[in-house]
Amino acid sequence: MFKKILVANRGEIACRVFKTARRMGIATVAVYSDADRNALHVAMADEAVNIGPAPAAESYLVIDKIIDACKQTGAEAVHPGYGFLSERAEFAERLAAEGIAFVGPPVGAIQSMGDKITSKKIAAEAGVSTVPGFMGLIDHAEHAVEIARGIGYPVMIKASAGGGGKGMRIAWNDAEAREGFDRSKSEAASSFGDDRIFIEKFVTEPRHIEIQVLADTHGNCIYLGERECSIQRRHQKVIEEAPSPFLDEQTRKAMGDQAVALSKAVNYASAGTVEFIVDKDRNFYFLEMNTRLQVEHPVTELITGVDLVEMMIRVAAGEVLALMQQDVKLNGWAVESRLYAEDPYRNFLPSIGRLTRYRPPQEGTSPDGSVLRNDTGVFEGGEISMFYDPMIAKLCTWAKDRDSAVVKMTDALDYFEVEGIGHNIPFLAAVMSHERFRSGNITTAFIEEEYPEGFQGVAADGELALHLSAVALVLDTIGHRRHQLTEDRRFASGAPSHQIEKTIRINRDNCPSVLRQTDDGFEVVIGDHAPLCIKTDWQPGQSLARVSIDQSEKAFKVNSVPGGFRLRHRGVDQRVQVLDNRVAELAALMPEKQAPDTSNLLLCPMPGLVVALKVEEGSIIQEGQPLAIVEAMKMENVLRAEKSGVVSKIPVKVGDSLAVDAVIMEFES
Repeated sequence: MFKKILVANRGEIACRVFKTARRMGIATVAVYSDADRNALHVAMADEAVNIGPAPAAESYLVIDKIIDACKQTGAEAVHPGYGFLSERAEFAERLAAEGIAFVGPPVGAIQSMGDKITSKKIAAEAGVSTVPGFMGLIDHAEHAVEIARGIGYPVMIKASAGGGGKGMRIAWNDAEAREGFDRSKSEAASSFGDDRIFIEKFVTEPRHIEIQVLADTHGNCIYLGERECSIQRRHQKVIEEAPSPFLDEQTRKAMGDQAVALSKAVNYASAGTVEFIVDKDRNFYFLEMNTRLQVEHPVTELITGVDLVEMMIRVAAGEVLALMQQDVKLNGWAVESRLYAEDPYRNFLPSIGRLTRYRPPQEGTSPDGSVLRNDTGVFEGGEISMFYDPMIAKLCTWAKDRDSAVVKMTDALDYFEVEGIGHNIPFLAAVMSHERFRSGNITTAFIEEEYPEGFQGVAADGELALHLSAVALVLDTIGHRRHQLTEDRRFASGAPSHQIEKTIRINRDNCPSVLRQTDDGFEVVIGDHAPLCIKTDWQPGQSLARVSIDQSEKAFKVNSVPGGFRLRHRGVDQRVQVLDNRVAELAALMPEKQAPDTSNLLLCPMPGLVVALKVEEGSIIQEGQPLAIVEAMKMENVLRAEKSGVVSKIPVKVGDSLAVDAVIMEFES
């Protein structure tokens, strides 16, 4: 077995590999860029080597620097994680030439499966079901249109060397095929250094289901069940679960057998994933094979009890697989939520900055047997950089069945505190509570169909509004105790006749409320609703309130605001005012503040780099016309005109780095 392993990666996946290596008694080496000098993965490793400037192209993607770090530290093997060099055949070849083991598959498998065009041909020859499409090289946009017409719209335009949703576009007509080809080609070139594009039929009502395979160098290959990855945004997975709520045992076995057949066809060895698209009738088609550890591997580990990182290391060391297909048992249900540094209220655009608060829920096994796991690479006070992937953490839950695992996840998201940057916890919580998700009736179009106008938050109405009102009144009362000694003495006396009458104000709507103290909590009446029994140990200044409402435990994130609180719970982000009755009467007469008019400005929606300006000063533009392209966190974002007009001023140029809401263009009024 290896004595020392270097992880050629950063963030949560580097930390994840270090945990297993440490448990196996293997020393660890981290590499880091200048931007990651104080990163968590650097602190976790036994040794760390600086490999250059912040841009990945000058550090994490430079093979020579990784090899030099191995030589400096005496690392015998390299685990590539995912992304960066993980599926770069040249990297594996160079390591082999230096006598350094690559904790991953053979070079031939990487080459065969890393090229989507070649991989589909091999899959077809191995008897794997494939999607109709054009696997040859596409020369230009008009060629793409011709091919798309032949296949029949809708089509998927994809980068041959792609992954992680980069270089992918869906086209429903000729215009979208032209633009999709150009954007995919550009993203592919910048992300992978390979701008080859192919086109295939886009399956409607699709589900994204993948099979985890594990093979050794002695000819053994097994599959470890499937993962459902249908909750996606811009082709990037957001929520995954294992097993799939859609598959039956017959389909699972058929997909697993085909995944193993493909793996054997390329002499695969290591952990890998064969991805399929599955239609509503459970017909499945090969998409691609990822010759690396998947981001969502923890859900497979949770339902099988197999440490995939350990298996990868043992295979790389030449060991025989310790289990056979009949040994694989799927136990319970696991769900993973990817926490991203992005603003769900601004169309999920990237967010950067310092984590002023980072308090994940407690990991481990609960008394009911459920499990909570949080794979992360950040810490409170750390910074989210614009140079790398926006993932903050992977929050995972396991329970005996799907409903219990989803409930466990929903509760965990309520307790997860992140401040200082935009993040998608409210959106994840909303999905977990969504009736359609709870039913398991999901496709890759779930987000697009259920949030067609983007995520605007969850409305505070019905029972949720009632609970928010009651909690705000209780927190306000607790806060005033500290400052009003007379009131404090009255509460201490326990006089049952004492009560507080206030007005709760939500979204300019006033509602009378009454609070009475009980022996161990409070009784709250909101409007004409039935009394609620409230208990909490919250104290002023705490950012999280654990509250029992009629014996149901809930968590609310709390921020004090003038006149009340900002409360966040289950995707709701609501300001709740607690006012004296006369103050509430006067507040109702106050005019509502109007937002400034920015309709004549094109504002930068995220921190990013201007990579293209599609118009000039004086240009006449039409609604929907591309105006500029801004790159942020490895993704190109096309900014379009919201209405027709004339460009009057462009105060930026290509290559400028912009902050959020920086003015890119001005239009004539």
